[in-house]
Amino acid sequence: MNREVSHHHHHSPPDYNRAFAVGVALNVIFVVIEAFYGVLSDSLALLTDAGHNLSDVFGLLLAWGAAVLAKKRPSSRRTYGFSRATIIASLFSGLLLMGAVGAIGWEAANRLMEPPEPSGKTIMIVAAIGVLVNTVTALFFFSGKDNDLNIRGAFLHMAADAAVSAGVVASGALIMFYGLNWIDPVVSLAIAAVIFLSTWSLLRDSLNLAVDAVPRNVNPDAVREYLCGLPGVMHLHDLHIWPMSTTDTALTAHLVMNTMPDSDHFLNDVAQRLAEKFSINHATIQLERHDSDIICFQSGHCAE
Repeated sequence: MNREVSHHHHHSPPDYNRAFAVGVALNVIFVVIEAFYGVLSDSLALLTDAGHNLSDVFGLLLAWGAAVLAKKRPSSRRTYGFSRATIIASLFSGLLLMGAVGAIGWEAANRLMEPPEPSGKTIMIVAAIGVLVNTVTALFFFSGKDNDLNIRGAFLHMAADAAVSAGVVASGALIMFYGLNWIDPVVSLAIAAVIFLSTWSLLRDSLNLAVDAVPRNVNPDAVREYLCGLPGVMHLHDLHIWPMSTTDTALTAHLVMNTMPDSDHFLNDVAQRLAEKFSINHATIQLERHDSDIICFQSGHCAE
């Protein structure tokens, strides 16, 4: 006789509403300022950074909306709630930034052929404000960057922006003191490279989570080894590990037992250990007798 237990708890993610609200407000104000002075000073570096910051505003709004949806409780129709919205938001954020990289690179290459004569002093002042705004915004998300891919995306974008703005300050200095007007589109290309590098890992991880790959923080071989080493377990099959959101991981497994446990404490202990050791907080374990004549109806997914 099979016994099954499901440990499904809806965990409420940390509240970053204030961080998102302040971050969006600061960046919208700065985008307007940067775009205005970018046009005034004919600086592609400022206009490029303004466009990037605008895309980050959309990214913050996506992440914010996903974080709000993730707090909604499950229903009879959506049994996992809207937790997966955080994965979708991370994926769209990455795609949005990759699109920005292409646009920035194209415009910078065109201007490299005919460098403008931007105002170095204006570039330095405006970009310095950007360093401050982006650093402050990044710090809002610092505490959650290691535990939530959605928050990590927001942090990485803001941290990269701070570094990029610092580079724009440097280009302004080179233009003002040495008249190196060609450095403006070169810095724009460097900005595009920084955006690409900071976005690639986010896009890769988001895509993996979107297709139900095992999260990077979980070692599936270690999980299999742990389950196979449990008392009374002969072997296992139908082991699945997948992300429910950017913070929650689920598991299902069939354990073939030569000795069935006397109580459900065994299942509770396994679920607790999976949560503590592997951060898998939604575990469903089914126990099967080794001499059972019941076949697995999901043989295409079974592996011993």
